[in-house]
Amino acid sequence: MTALYDVAALGNAIVDVIAPAADQFLVDEHLAKGSMMLIDEARAVELYGRMAPGIEASGGSAGNTVAGVASFGGRAAYVGKVGQDQLGDVFDHDITAIGVHFSGGRLVGGPGTGRSLINVTPDGQRTMCTYLGAANQLIPADVDAKVIEAASIVYLEGYLFDPEDARRAFAKAAGLAHGAGRRIALTLSDAFVVERHRESLLEFIDTQVDIVFANAAEIGSLFQTDDFDAAVQAIRGRAKIAAITRSEHGSVIVAGETLHEVQAARVEKVVDTTGAGDQYAAGFLFGLAQGRPLDVCGRLGSLAAAEVISHYGPRPQVSLRDLAAASGL
Repeated sequence: MTALYDVAALGNAIVDVIAPAADQFLVDEHLAKGSMMLIDEARAVELYGRMAPGIEASGGSAGNTVAGVASFGGRAAYVGKVGQDQLGDVFDHDITAIGVHFSGGRLVGGPGTGRSLINVTPDGQRTMCTYLGAANQLIPADVDAKVIEAASIVYLEGYLFDPEDARRAFAKAAGLAHGAGRRIALTLSDAFVVERHRESLLEFIDTQVDIVFANAAEIGSLFQTDDFDAAVQAIRGRAKIAAITRSEHGSVIVAGETLHEVQAARVEKVVDTTGAGDQYAAGFLFGLAQGRPLDVCGRLGSLAAAEVISHYGPRPQVSLRDLAAASGL
C-alpha cells in the first residue's frame, strides 16, 4: 500500500522557551549542563521568572523532526497532546502551518500545554527543564490507526517512555505499523531516559524497533559502557539500522555488517545546539522514506543538523529541500 506520509511521529507536544544564559546561571539554579530534566509547574514558573529574555517556538523532539521532514518537502503527521490554552493554540497553528497533519489534539479539563525552558550557554550547549503538562497525557486512544498505517515510517520519541499510558500508545502504534508493513523508528532522546528505562527500552528495541537513533552518550548508557566501538557492536545485533550521532565528529550508521561513517556538515558558528539530533533524524528519515542509500540519509541528517545549530530555535529557518539541492543531495 502506498504511504500517505513519509513519517508519522508520536511525541511530547511542547512549546520551547529559549534564552541565553551564563554558565554561572546553571550553577546557581543547580542545573546539570547539557541535560534534560523534568520539573513541575511551580518550578517552571519560578525558573521562567529568572531566565533572560528569550524566544518562544513550538518544539518537542518529535515535533521538531516532522517539521524538518516537511522542510525537506516530505509528508508528515504528528501525534501529540496540548492543553486548551494559548500555548496549545500556538503549537496547533505552528505545526499545521508547515503542512504537518496534527493528530491527538487537545486535553480537556487537565494540565496546560507542556513547555521546555531551554538555557543556552555561550558555547551553544543547551540545558533543558521541561514541564510536560498536557503532553504527558497521551493515551492509546489518541493513536489514530488511519494515520499510523498510512506512514512509511513511524517515529517514536524516547521521552514518552516515562508515562505508562504513553508507553501503551507506543505499543499500539508499533502493532498497527507492523501490521501494515511499515517500519518503526525510535530515538533514545536522553541518557537520563535510558538510565530510567534501560531494560524496557532494550526489550522494545529487540521486539518492535527497526531503526534506532542515539547520540554517543545515549548508546553508551544503553549498554553501560564508555567504549563507543563496543556500544556500536552491541546495537548492531539488536536493530536493523542504527544511526549514532557524535556532534562535531559526525555520525556512524550500522546496518548488519555494513558501517558508514558520515562527516558532520560544516557550520561557521555554533549558536544553539537545541534540535540538532531532531533535525539529524529528520534528514535521515526523509532520505530513508525516499529510498536513498544509508550514507546519503546520514548526509541529509548532517545537513539539517548544521542548519539548525547555526541559529536559535529547534526548527529549520530556511528550506532544507533547497539546501539539499544546493549540496547535490
